[in-house]
Amino acid sequence: MTAPAPDPTSSPGTTRRLLPWLVAVAFFMQSLDTTILNTAVPAIAQAMHVTPLDMKSVLASYTLSLAVFIPISGWMADRFGTRRVFASAIGLFTLGSLLCGVAVDIDMLVACRVLQGMGGAMMVPVGRMTMVRTFPKSELVVAMSFVAVPSLVGPMVGPLLGGLIVHYLHWSIVFLVNLPVGLIGLALVWRFLPDYRQDKTNPLDIVGLVLFGSGIALLSYVLEVFGDHRLGDLEMLGLLALSLVLLAGYGVNALHTRYPLLRLGLFRLNTFRAAVVGAFFSRLGLGGIPFLFPLLYQIGLGYSAVQSGLLVMPQALASIGVKMIVPKILARFGYRTVLVANTLILGVLIMGFATIGVGTPWWHIALQSFVLGFFTSTQYTAMNTLVYADVTAEETSAASTIASTGQQMSITFGVAGASLIAALFVPDSHHADPAAMIRGVHLAFIVLGLLTMASSLLFMPLKNDDGGAISRHDS
Repeated sequence: MTAPAPDPTSSPGTTRRLLPWLVAVAFFMQSLDTTILNTAVPAIAQAMHVTPLDMKSVLASYTLSLAVFIPISGWMADRFGTRRVFASAIGLFTLGSLLCGVAVDIDMLVACRVLQGMGGAMMVPVGRMTMVRTFPKSELVVAMSFVAVPSLVGPMVGPLLGGLIVHYLHWSIVFLVNLPVGLIGLALVWRFLPDYRQDKTNPLDIVGLVLFGSGIALLSYVLEVFGDHRLGDLEMLGLLALSLVLLAGYGVNALHTRYPLLRLGLFRLNTFRAAVVGAFFSRLGLGGIPFLFPLLYQIGLGYSAVQSGLLVMPQALASIGVKMIVPKILARFGYRTVLVANTLILGVLIMGFATIGVGTPWWHIALQSFVLGFFTSTQYTAMNTLVYADVTAEETSAASTIASTGQQMSITFGVAGASLIAALFVPDSHHADPAAMIRGVHLAFIVLGLLTMASSLLFMPLKNDDGGAISRHDS
């Protein structure tokens, strides 16, 4: 039975009021880090003497590290307590940020991003787990929406801050800005975060962790080298087959292990299955967009890093604004209607960026970004809360682990897929050709948009009243 440990430093009322802000610290650090780095990609690539498309390994290594280490986050929290694990995660993420700032080449930068990912793997899922265990389901949509509002300051500030840093300062500062946030977060979390833990934890599935982690890592590597044409067709097919064998091996292991790493039995729940699987495929399209924007704006259209950051800000502004009305939208129309319709609209909006060219006015680009932010925020809030609609208190840890793992896997594959598509249509000799870059990025937007629209089919099996226990509070 999960229970919070006594906390003499704060009252329950104070903890309840501060908890959303504490969890938002983790969301803020991750979102700020990612969006700053996206804007700084061309500058870092130039400094390290690689092409901008080569920088996808820096972006993907972080999200890949999350996908590999998130599966043990639930077990760690149950075993050692949410407060200790959450604080340790922030400390590790902050240390990784410091090391990224002093990296001397792309290989070292990739290694330090993996270290960052190890810390990030514990922050977001353990934070969500704590929220779900603290607030009743009837208040979950409002609480989770509130948590996301402060965290969206990261995407709003990140692109512009990243542009200012690479334009006026050194690129390493994009990582060092995490240090003060991390130190403040450590102090607040250690004092106010509830300490939930299990009196008795199940043994860790080491075999499952090795099979799943190595399979996901190898699959991501195959996507990366395929875009760079480093290996022959037979070698790539062999690595792809090996990664699938490892993942299939995990599936077999999970069926025959009493306490598997990921409790696949949760997929028997209709709401959980639709939320996790549908979110995975819809995020494949959305996950590749942050990688494509700097390529389109800076290399294709010739905007500076600062201007590129300003063009992304409307998306974050819309996301912040819509968070307060998403609970009412879900209460009025229900999860099924919102997710099906919203996913189709998102696909159309993503493909709309394929119409942006040299002659497109800046205000038109900003308007498209604003509209995209509105529907993206609605999508994420709906998917993130539907996961917990029908899970029990004892299943919260396992549900959060699976949902967070799927989310980070989809972002990893989204970045790899977007860069792969762009690389297929932009040969190495044309990386400095703005027209060629625009054509390649346009095709990537079209493919990602179509993929997003197709993922709407995965939300259709939902019933009209699914998720009512969560959304009904606001009706």
